[in-house]
Amino acid sequence: MITLFNYWHYIVLSILLVGLAGGLLVAFKQEDKKLKSQMIVVFLIIFLLMSVFSMFMVDKYTKEVKLYKLENRRMLDLEKIMYSGVVKNEGNHEIGEVTFEIKLVNKNLGTADMKAGSFFSPSGILNFFTGGFGFDRLSKPQQITYEFVVAKNLKPGQSQDFRVYFDYPPYFRSVSDFAKVYAH
Repeated sequence: MITLFNYWHYIVLSILLVGLAGGLLVAFKQEDKKLKSQMIVVFLIIFLLMSVFSMFMVDKYTKEVKLYKLENRRMLDLEKIMYSGVVKNEGNHEIGEVTFEIKLVNKNLGTADMKAGSFFSPSGILNFFTGGFGFDRLSKPQQITYEFVVAKNLKPGQSQDFRVYFDYPPYFRSVSDFAKVYAH
């Protein structure tokens, strides 16, 4: 995902580029050709890893978004649920995209209908044999996660209302919901 850069991104990238230039300068001064190529590759890999990691860290500490007035309403005739609320940019930098994540967890009332799938959702090769293609119709997920982009290009201090709809699983009895927002 492409994120909006602020001046902290450019400062960190310039520091890393100076480090890369110094490392490449040391590598080019080597007389052994084999060692020179290995040093160049190592410096490039370190630069790439550090730049990706630092971009995530700068995003985490410079882009702050908060969720306010979260409400949910269930529409029984459509078997949908609606979440609405307000997201606000609490930081000092512009946010390119705000993602709202909602996780619904079915709270089973008795242990008789609890399965291992209540705590562990199989995936990968195991999913191929246990219902990846619809062979196991009795297995129903006990937790569902949805993600929605609810705001774009939020200026510092700006807030935006949102409303999202999605299908509500009819077999859920008592539901706990966990909401998070992410800034990119």
